[in-house]
Amino acid sequence: MFNFLLKKNLNKFQKVLQEIKKFDKILNDYSDHQLKLQTEKLKQYLKDGQTLSDILPEAFGTAKEAIKRASGLNLFEVQIIGGLVLHEGRIAEMKTGEGKTIVAILPAYLNSLTEEGVHIITVNDYLAKRDSELARKIYSYLGVSVGLVEQSMPMYKRKEQYNCDVTYITNSELGFDYLRDNMAIDIQNIVQRNFSFAVVDEVDSILIDEARTPLIISGPSDTRNDKYEMANTISETLKKSTHYDVDEKNRNITLTEKGISYCEQILKIDNLYNINNSWTKFILNALKAKELFLRDQHYIIKNNEVIIVDEFTGRIMEGRRWSDGLHQALEAKEKVIIQQENKTLASITYQNLFLLYKKLSGMTGTAKTEETELDKIYKLEVIEIPTNKICQRKDLPDLVYRTEYSKWQAIANECFDMYQIGRPVLIGTTNVEKSELLAKMLDELQIPYNLLNAKPENIEREAEIITQAGRKFTITIATNMAGRGTDIILGGNPKIISKMVLTNYIQEKLDLKSLYQFNHIEEEIINILEKIDIKSFPSNLNNKELDDYIEKSIEIHKPKNQISLYIQNTYTQILQTYQIILEKEKQDVLSLGGLYVIGTERHESRRIDNQLRGRSGRQGDYGSSRFFLSLQDNLLRIFGGDKIYKLMQALSIDENIPIESMLLTKSLDSAQRKVELYFYDIRKQLFEYDEVINSQRQAIYTERKRILKSNYTRDCIIEYGESTIDEMILLYSKNTNRKLLIRQISQLLNLTEDFDLKMIISMNIEEIRNFLYEQLRVTYDLRESYLEQLRPGLIRKLEKYYLLQQIDKAWQEHLEKMTLLRESIGWRSYGQQDPLIEYKNEAFNLFINMVTYIRQTVIYLTMRSRLIINPD
Repeated sequence: MFNFLLKKNLNKFQKVLQEIKKFDKILNDYSDHQLKLQTEKLKQYLKDGQTLSDILPEAFGTAKEAIKRASGLNLFEVQIIGGLVLHEGRIAEMKTGEGKTIVAILPAYLNSLTEEGVHIITVNDYLAKRDSELARKIYSYLGVSVGLVEQSMPMYKRKEQYNCDVTYITNSELGFDYLRDNMAIDIQNIVQRNFSFAVVDEVDSILIDEARTPLIISGPSDTRNDKYEMANTISETLKKSTHYDVDEKNRNITLTEKGISYCEQILKIDNLYNINNSWTKFILNALKAKELFLRDQHYIIKNNEVIIVDEFTGRIMEGRRWSDGLHQALEAKEKVIIQQENKTLASITYQNLFLLYKKLSGMTGTAKTEETELDKIYKLEVIEIPTNKICQRKDLPDLVYRTEYSKWQAIANECFDMYQIGRPVLIGTTNVEKSELLAKMLDELQIPYNLLNAKPENIEREAEIITQAGRKFTITIATNMAGRGTDIILGGNPKIISKMVLTNYIQEKLDLKSLYQFNHIEEEIINILEKIDIKSFPSNLNNKELDDYIEKSIEIHKPKNQISLYIQNTYTQILQTYQIILEKEKQDVLSLGGLYVIGTERHESRRIDNQLRGRSGRQGDYGSSRFFLSLQDNLLRIFGGDKIYKLMQALSIDENIPIESMLLTKSLDSAQRKVELYFYDIRKQLFEYDEVINSQRQAIYTERKRILKSNYTRDCIIEYGESTIDEMILLYSKNTNRKLLIRQISQLLNLTEDFDLKMIISMNIEEIRNFLYEQLRVTYDLRESYLEQLRPGLIRKLEKYYLLQQIDKAWQEHLEKMTLLRESIGWRSYGQQDPLIEYKNEAFNLFINMVTYIRQTVIYLTMRSRLIINPD
């Protein structure tokens, strides 16, 4: 069933499995109250000196029993093994449909007993909300609190959610909260606790795909917007290959000599690269916007705004913007309002964010192809968990067509054939434009379909579309695996479909906008729906509120409210009818071969292709997958497809006849490996360079936290003052003009007394140091007593304000310098120097200068600032 190494890896869990089963039998007889007491009992064991490993069997048995009571699911052995792998801080590779969401409950419960907080991190808000609701039901049996951090949540609410035992959150919210916490000017504004244990769902998507771009919090910059419009106008007149070259592999653009002089001529300037008035960035961004960033693929226009489309999930990323002026270049290209360019206030890469956890684990269906990277960067081992039932899916060989048009024609014909026999089909496209092209072709063939892409009107129907994707006669077009995290159940999901049909009927009768759409509803179901007395429903709710009301009525254990009881009874009738209808439909679909997944283009990574294939053949179901490709597809074109294209032309092969060649499939696999390696190098380089800034970030953030938590910042100011004296005395020992230096020290520290300079110069270095230390303290005592008379407690507030303000200001300027250094350091390689080593050295010097600047400025401001007290 699975290879020897895998078997050897998993055999070690057998002993623990037997112990968990023992506790499972004992806990089965417990009352709900006794089960809830288990949590306190296990916490006490930990306080008495036992370790998590000691209490693991009992804790897993307890969580397993709670899952059984809350959801009716009895976990398979392979799911428990998945939980054990996660607890050990590894990645559990579990195929689609194996119940990963439930698996996370086991290690999360065990680790929550330490009371340090557990984070379950997901790829989007929908999954975080859905999974937290399921967890809440399960953990209610165990007295464990569950939090959910959502996008628009206020600060005090976020703090509450992070203080729960288990918190569900998306990767981006986690990162932005971390950065915001380290920009807070009051201890009360910090929302997160220390990072203890995390389970990352879809771990490959977050730690690999998302890790190419760092998280950035930015503020407005003072760049003029008219430069973007001018650069866009120039880019429209520049000709490809004459004025500039496009490197599609590296997604880069370079200006030719001809292009440079042409731009200089138009702009009436001597040097395009003039450091004081550089146009290069603007023109290159305008050309990238023109050649490399395509509408309805990389971004969409919504409410007159350019909104990024996540290339891995096909979802839109509201509120996220490309940096370095690229977003503004796209706004200029699309003739929408150009928003102010931003400067970086704080940033962190996902790699360094997740390495903050004491223990990190993850789960996904596809991580094996990236295990080297996961191990090297995150020290995470990938363990394959066998499927509960053997996978029956057939992955058919790729079909390669000469032109893209013939490929889409073939896909549309394949959909037509499948629709005639009633077999469900899921077509994965790589962008919005292609999904809409196929939709138009299916319209012409008069085939009904569901379209799921980044357009807002389609995203809203995501759960509903995926729920119905396994039904007979259903064709689903999905962009880039939108809908990950929701299983496609053959014949349809009776629970969700029953709820949606009931909600839809009530909404229509109350003249509200329907939330869901159905191709047809069975006669038996219509008969149940028509018996509903619509007058008894509250008419003052909007459609979303009504949807939530119905959902709560269905979920509630024993409804006390008459309407809720009525809704629950009607839902039960519909569910029982649907269970019979859909079970029969499932058997029909299985006899037709199960879900048929069609890939329309090979992705840059084999892993993403495997995710698409993995939608079919869940839990031992039959299914098949096939990729339809063309020699004009990006991957084939960039990696030598033109040679095969010329060969097909020379052999006069008909456009409509595909080639099915092992040689071609192998060359595609090697092309994907090359691209994977290329992107791994990008992430590795980003990580290595950010490693340098990360140690600096940790030092600055630790110092900031120390100041925020401190109630007595005087010690910090004195420490900064003494360090400043030390630095200047070092200069003193080297400098010949000692009088000038002593004057500078006394000016900086605001030492008001007249000194006998001759006497000071006659002292040795150590005596001068002690003398200045003493003067610093005396002067500071006088200043403190003066400010305390003005207003008690004012000096402490002033100290904290200056410390935080100067640290933040210096850090933001430092980040800008580091970005410029990073961009220019590559040229050092031409001088036979290693850019990374050079970067480390330069970065170290910049950091030392920044720390010196912070200390001196804080001392100068604290010692010399003049305060005007407003009597009001």
